[in-house]
Amino acid sequence: MDLSTFKKVGKQNQVRFDDLGKISYQKAWDLQQDLLKKTVNIKIANRNILHGPKHKIPHHFLFCEHPHVYTLGRSGSLDHLLLNEKELEEKSATFYKINRGGDITYHGPGQIVGYPILDLD
Repeated sequence: MDLSTFKKVGKQNQVRFDDLGKISYQKAWDLQQDLLKKTVNIKIANRNILHGPKHKIPHHFLFCEHPHVYTLGRSGSLDHLLLNEKELEEKSATFYKINRGGDITYHGPGQIVGYPILDLD
């Protein structure tokens, strides 16, 4: 997408801002996992560079809007989801158990969600 921009955060680091538009939760999650994997691979490669410049670690901030979706974090309880499968289907909502912290979260049309993928070292 051509809607991305870069902002300085310190002497050398930049954050890439990407507007993903309306995107399914699964596609946004897959993109986050892909960016994280690439970041980890660069960090591993940098450990093997003894002399000379190291590869820059990219920083990302993804913005998007999701169709109706409920997510359940690791510390959440399925009992806190107040809709059954039929009600989810009637609302055209999806549900995901994911590996983030927290409990039930809802995202939907009109709500802008931001996902930072930053190297905090």
